Amino acid sequence: MAVSIDTVYQRVLTLANKEQRGYITPQEFNLLANQAQMEIFEQYFYDIKQFNRMPGNMQEFSDPLTVLYEKVGEFDVDQDDAWMLINMAPTNDILNIPWDIIYKLGTVRVGGAQVEMVNGKDFNAARMTHKTAPTPHRPIGTTSSLGLRVAVGTDTFVNQTVTSATPGTGQNMSISYTMRPPRVEWAYVVINEKSLYNDNISVDFELHSSEETELVYKILKLAGINLKAAEVVQVAQTLEQTQIQQEKQ
Repeated sequence: MAVSIDTVYQRVLTLANKEQRGYITPQEFNLLANQAQMEIFEQYFYDIKQFNRMPGNMQEFSDPLTVLYEKVGEFDVDQDDAWMLINMAPTNDILNIPWDIIYKLGTVRVGGAQVEMVNGKDFNAARMTHKTAPTPHRPIGTTSSLGLRVAVGTDTFVNQTVTSATPGTGQNMSISYTMRPPRVEWAYVVINEKSLYNDNISVDFELHSSEETELVYKILKLAGINLKAAEVVQVAQTLEQTQIQQEKQ
């Protein structure tokens, strides 16, 4: 379902040349490409929220919502305690959240019980007495800029179990999350002072294949080239036809 970064770059260059914008270097393109990808990705969540806020019969919005959930679903991940111990190695009683990987934290589970996420104040207050303390069947958790804290009693779960757990046993902790799209890169080698595409180490867009035209459009816009979406589509079709003819030859 990925979008070829080389295809997007070639279409961007063609349109930039058509508009007499000049050459967009690989470094400039990579910067703009990553920005465009994140804008499209974050728009998914904004659109979902807007659709869910609309009053009346949701049936009429079901198709676009389904498409949006499918696009976001490509980035949904479930991980067990083995992954967490490696990628969220605890500092004292806090599991460090790798925000460069995780865009949005989903469900946290301890021993099969879903963790109720609360704010930091309520988390600390609940652990003050045994009457309000969380239990293994009703764990609580909280997140901050420092990371994730989970409690199953007056002590934190990290201190009790995670740091001494056997990785991969499945009896301890698991999380689900929405990952960030990996950073894209149009990699190249320089031969005779010309940048040539290196497919071996390039990184494609992980967005849905239907986003190709939107990526081209956004990158051009970020580069200061304002075109109508129809013009982008027209050039894309022309390039596609040219490529087909070349392959036939």
